[in-house]
Amino acid sequence: MRRVSFIGVAALASVLTCAAAQWVTYEGGSGPGHGKHIVLVSGDDEYHSEEALPALAKILAVRHGFTSTVLFAINPADGTIDPHQTRNIPGLEALKTADLLILFLRFRDLPDEQMKLILDYTASGRPILALRTSTHAFNLKTSPTYAKWSWNSKVPGWEGGYGRKVLGETWIAHHGDHGKQSTRARFAPGAAESPILRGIEDGEIWVPTDTYEVHLPMAATVTPLLLGQVLTWMGHDAEPVAGKVNDPMMPVAWTNLYTGETGKTTKVFTTTMGAADDLETEGMRRLLVNAVYWALGMEAGMPPKADVALVGPYRPHAFMEPVYSAGVKPSDLELKP
Repeated sequence: MRRVSFIGVAALASVLTCAAAQWVTYEGGSGPGHGKHIVLVSGDDEYHSEEALPALAKILAVRHGFTSTVLFAINPADGTIDPHQTRNIPGLEALKTADLLILFLRFRDLPDEQMKLILDYTASGRPILALRTSTHAFNLKTSPTYAKWSWNSKVPGWEGGYGRKVLGETWIAHHGDHGKQSTRARFAPGAAESPILRGIEDGEIWVPTDTYEVHLPMAATVTPLLLGQVLTWMGHDAEPVAGKVNDPMMPVAWTNLYTGETGKTTKVFTTTMGAADDLETEGMRRLLVNAVYWALGMEAGMPPKADVALVGPYRPHAFMEPVYSAGVKPSDLELKP
């Protein structure tokens, strides 16, 4: 009996070790965020969220004290990060006790047990940050249970699914010329005093990704923060495109207050920017860090200009590169002493 018990304990330890290797956690040090836990959920096959979110998580942990756990689309056969795996994001149980959820997903077809963990969090009233393709996070082809949350839902009252219902908009179309025109973020009217824009100049944020077509609801719960000025080419010094494409400019960052069926209200920040190479721009990183403080109600502790220096080397794939770094396991992304 003792030998059987020992084998059982050893097997359990092996399972737990294997499970833990499917995500990475950066422990928060000293700083305003100490004691808060952020869960960042990656899973897209175009904009390299598997590179962007670990970079952001390290900034939040090392520079600001937030413990940050990054989850990934994992190939169940070998435990490697595989953005093309649309049906498996291990570790979502961490959302049960998380203080903040950061989403960067695209067309995920998650099984019900994983989808439920995201929706339970969404209904809890705790805050959400959403990047780029999270407006069309879910394409639930195999789940009749949660199909109404798909990006293209036609269910009455749930049109546009999670994106439109929770974040404020779903996928419509590219507004700029994809892969040829870039975006400069300009302050929306009346937004300059928002704490989310603290330490950022109007027009400072430039990203190589193009602007999305976005039509926010005319509701008191939605506040545009940044508008996307479509530029003639993919360069920081590019001129704005003349004509109607910039009249009016499309929102590229906004806040929303989402009230779900539980009656609890969730603070939401959404940006259609945020690709891995977008984060090479300092102002873009500052926007996201500021949004974290805002979402957690920590504006009073925000510095005038948040430290958003990258932690360690950062050489992301460009969003136009269809390849990803194959064979990488979450444990490979741990911070080395």
